[in-house]
Amino acid sequence: MKNFTDINSIGNWRKAVEDALEVKRNRFAFKHLGTDRTMLMIFFNSSLRTRLSTQKAAMNLGMNTMVLDVNQGAWKLETERGVIMDGDKPEHLLEAIPVMGCYCDVIGVRSFASLTDRDADYSEVILNQFIRYSGRPVVSLESATRHPLQSFADLITIEEYKTKERPKVVLTWAPHPRPLPQAVANSFTEWMKATDYEFVITHPEGYELAPEFTAGVTVEYDREKAFAGADFVYAKNWSAYNQPNYGKVLSTDRSWTVDERIMGLTDNARFMHCLPVRRGMIVTDDVIESPQSIVIPEAANREISAQTVLKKILEELPA
Repeated sequence: MKNFTDINSIGNWRKAVEDALEVKRNRFAFKHLGTDRTMLMIFFNSSLRTRLSTQKAAMNLGMNTMVLDVNQGAWKLETERGVIMDGDKPEHLLEAIPVMGCYCDVIGVRSFASLTDRDADYSEVILNQFIRYSGRPVVSLESATRHPLQSFADLITIEEYKTKERPKVVLTWAPHPRPLPQAVANSFTEWMKATDYEFVITHPEGYELAPEFTAGVTVEYDREKAFAGADFVYAKNWSAYNQPNYGKVLSTDRSWTVDERIMGLTDNARFMHCLPVRRGMIVTDDVIESPQSIVIPEAANREISAQTVLKKILEELPA
């Protein structure tokens, strides 16, 4: 694996889950792979699970780790070519990236969508610049359009908790007071499409995701119909994708909050969320605290997904 940016990076998903479960059984069995190797993680946005889980995964593999918070621990970085740098950004990514590559063997990058320019967000400028100019394998720690380490962890979790070969998995929009990227929803959709699960997306009209992700997927605007018989419910907010409302909050309709009543329509479904979650908006206390909630095991699997990806990258690095 050269870079990890989406489900296509991982190869056969069943084999990837098998590898992940092998890693989970013995997290330190492959420590020799990372000896004298260094991972640099660069954050353009704040993080809790991604930072901790990826750093722990690298350490499990024997790697040294460095973390750079661009907003607090570095110069402000210019990302656009052709600009006159007479503002508050004294360094350009096109110099910074190859310098970073000199100090490490693997680079992890986290950079959110701006939610102001759809074309710029969906062209993945920052992530692609790192891939092009760093000279190192690059792992997406969440980009403008995808969060593949989260989706891989979600897949591992579903495989661990499913009670039937082909479970029904529902991705449901839920309200949030601020505009959020589509990255988690896009990525989860992409990974679920690769499986043989029954997969349904439900959301209010106006919250359609990019067609490149939802092509061939059942979108059900009737929320109760979508939830009926579900085995897993994955709740997530995202802002509007379609123009001219890109990046906007169109609704904070609390009737879309996941509560005990709507979960009662499922087949005793497991509740999932990537965290952090706004209680009372996305989900009620009763649901997220119920025995059917698997948000903590799901978060724990972030370490496993990251370690599986890093293991594959390290195995292919030249000696």
